[in-house]
Amino acid sequence: MHRFYADEQGVQDGSVRLCEEDARHAIRVLRMKEGEGAEIFSDGRRYAAEIDEISAEDVIFRVLEELPSTEARLRITLYQGLPKADKMELITQKAVELGAAAVVPVAMSRCVVQLNQKDGLKKQERWQKIAREACKQSGRCVQMAVEAPISMKQLLQRLPEHQAAIVPWEDAQVYSLPAFHQEHPEITDLAIVIGPEGGMSADEVAAMQEAGCRSVTLGPRILRTETAGLCAISALMCLYGDME
Repeated sequence: MHRFYADEQGVQDGSVRLCEEDARHAIRVLRMKEGEGAEIFSDGRRYAAEIDEISAEDVIFRVLEELPSTEARLRITLYQGLPKADKMELITQKAVELGAAAVVPVAMSRCVVQLNQKDGLKKQERWQKIAREACKQSGRCVQMAVEAPISMKQLLQRLPEHQAAIVPWEDAQVYSLPAFHQEHPEITDLAIVIGPEGGMSADEVAAMQEAGCRSVTLGPRILRTETAGLCAISALMCLYGDME
């Protein structure tokens, strides 16, 4: 089943027009015809629809019924220490599939990669495109946001804005994700902070703890940066009932 995003007008009188990029893909690549069905995402909602009108530049669907949402109740923002090479692309894609609400790259003291503002915006454009395609593939009702890289100072300012925040850390040997869930069974907004390949300094972790972030363990094994965040998201989605 093909999946598309509606344009900014959304559903109007039972009809919905595709955004420009998706319309172009449906017409020129998929070569869809009138009467063909698809899933349409609009304003965070999901619909079964079929093509009512199609032209050289425009595709209009007729909505058949609203489908259950695929979005998680727990809104997870992954603050990811900037990794090397193309690891950020993998992290972005898989965070979408697992249901994260947003990914925010963070420039930490031990990051090998250092991006200036221009390069950061260019990378963000690439990451957002990957996120968009992953959202369509995995049936996400909402396109996951990928922000431009922020500084450690900006991270510390943002952590208190969430209902809760955790930082998986190898020195946190007692407090686990199940323990966190038992203490916070009803939260709907959570920040997860993951360090880069070189890890986080003790000073950075202390600063995050002072900002209200709780350090947690992900078990006895040391996980790579591209594994740790995805592991945490998966476990939390399971604990909070999103994988039932």
